[in-house]
Amino acid sequence: MKAYGREDHVRLAIWAADCAERVLPFFTSALPDDDRPFFAIETGREWALTGIFAMRTIRSASLGAHAAAKLVKAGSPAALAAHAAGQAVATAHVPQHAFGAAYYALRAIAAADQPASLASVAREYEWQVDSVAEGLRNEVRRRVMIGRRGNRATVTIDKSGDF
Repeated sequence: MKAYGREDHVRLAIWAADCAERVLPFFTSALPDDDRPFFAIETGREWALTGIFAMRTIRSASLGAHAAAKLVKAGSPAALAAHAAGQAVATAHVPQHAFGAAYYALRAIAAADQPASLASVAREYEWQVDSVAEGLRNEVRRRVMIGRRGNRATVTIDKSGDF
């Protein structure tokens, strides 16, 4: 598994929270009274800002967001947004979860914008790459990839090697 220094770990956590937050409206429009994905994002940010790590809190927030995803249709933008939040907070535990947050956020956008998903996903992907710390951009490009199947976007994550 690739080792990240403390500074990069924190940068990845903040970036993952930002990626998840951008698609959170998909979830909140479906289940406005369920704040578990929002809480997960905020819990991840709190860890990044304070450095205080309680595994029980991180795990609970992550599992809560993933459980919230099960309340909506699997593969829907709302479910994928909740999964992005669950991965974002899990970044506090393992930095590589940040790539999962980016992956699920891109999939949420693809699912929400079927006719034009390629353009929408490409724009979000560029935002993601531009928003992560410069020293981590190549790692994002290597781990999270977009492609095309017809006019639709595909999103893959590479967990090979030192992931």
